[in-house]
Amino acid sequence: MDAIKHLIQRSQEQDLVAFEQLVQMYQQRVYSLSYQLTGNHADAQDLAQEVFIRAYRSLGSFRFEADFGTWLHRIAVNLWLNMKRRRGNVNLISLDEPVHTGDGEVPREVAAAAGNPEEELEEKEFRGLVGRALKELSAEQRAVLILREVEGYSYDEIARMLDLSLGTVKSRLNRARDALKKRVSALAEEAGMALPGGKSKHGRAVVLKEGAGAGRTR
Repeated sequence: MDAIKHLIQRSQEQDLVAFEQLVQMYQQRVYSLSYQLTGNHADAQDLAQEVFIRAYRSLGSFRFEADFGTWLHRIAVNLWLNMKRRRGNVNLISLDEPVHTGDGEVPREVAAAAGNPEEELEEKEFRGLVGRALKELSAEQRAVLILREVEGYSYDEIARMLDLSLGTVKSRLNRARDALKKRVSALAEEAGMALPGGKSKHGRAVVLKEGAGAGRTR
């Protein structure tokens, strides 16, 4: 942590080498959130690049009151929300599509409960429904859902990141979960998929598992 603080302090003194080291340390974390928000490689790269540009310009305002990665995430989600408001709907992540990299495509994988082919197929179909349902969430709902369920931020942290009251965050998150659940259930019914008790046995872990954990590495 002292090493990171030292790099930040050097960066605040216009040391580009120090800032490049910070970029290397946090680029995957920033890109992970950017991809969750934008849903495609090109836009995620653009957003992540803009995050670091904004961060460098705003380093003087960083007072070490928050984790540096959390500060970068705050910049990312607010940039994306502003972009969404200006441009309207953007493509959202499809949990069934492969990841496009410079070397080709890598399939997205979510660990199956026991390696059972039928369970894997059911899980894949369910993730497809989730991907479709996510597209119907508002940008604000999607943002709080990703920050809470994928990145693992607390309600208080999300409130500070988005400059919202704690009550607004909880209300928005509850509405997002409810909307997602209802739409997934409706899509499952249309597809003839059974969701015992109105829920999938895979639950929330599958809904938002893509990229989970990457954002909270200190």
